[in-house]
Amino acid sequence: MVDYTPPLARLIDELKKIPGIGRKSAQRIAFFLLRTDKKNALALAEAIAQAREKIFTCSVCNNITAVDPCEICSSPERDREKICVVEEPFNIHSIERTGLYHGLYHVLMGNLSPIRGIGPDELRIAGLVARVRAGGVQEVILATSPTTEGSATAHYLTEILRQYKIIISRIALGLPVGADLDYADEVTIAKAMEGRLEVK
Repeated sequence: MVDYTPPLARLIDELKKIPGIGRKSAQRIAFFLLRTDKKNALALAEAIAQAREKIFTCSVCNNITAVDPCEICSSPERDREKICVVEEPFNIHSIERTGLYHGLYHVLMGNLSPIRGIGPDELRIAGLVARVRAGGVQEVILATSPTTEGSATAHYLTEILRQYKIIISRIALGLPVGADLDYADEVTIAKAMEGRLEVK
């Protein structure tokens, strides 16, 4: 059997390293890049190189940014009494799209996972504690994922932040809008019940 020419084989191998991209998807993307206008392929390569060169993490909140502190941390429009704690930088975008939250953020860069060898020291928890200890923060909103690891992370943060005179809240978890109750698991339904609100 004849394999792909080495440059193409290398491109496919590199594309396979992207989460969610298997061999077939990597092949399709590689062949698309070879078929497309050379200018478009080079523009993509340049965009990747520039992103790697110019993007880093904010020294305050760990969000990805090209300026330090990031646009959110330096904005005078943001409510500095609230910090929303998320696991990854892309979680910020999901919350920002709602247009409902106007406070600050803190990115942990993951969640607690003893199985994967991720303990408190591997996360950006010390920076969060330092920000709370510095004063001015009235509420910390824990927006970790509704997984075992996300819940364990939220519990751990609650325990270490409890000593400060602040409100510690957790985002409501449960059924997404448009979900059919028949297809929801017991944990999701239980979380929806726990997070219920009074109808007014």
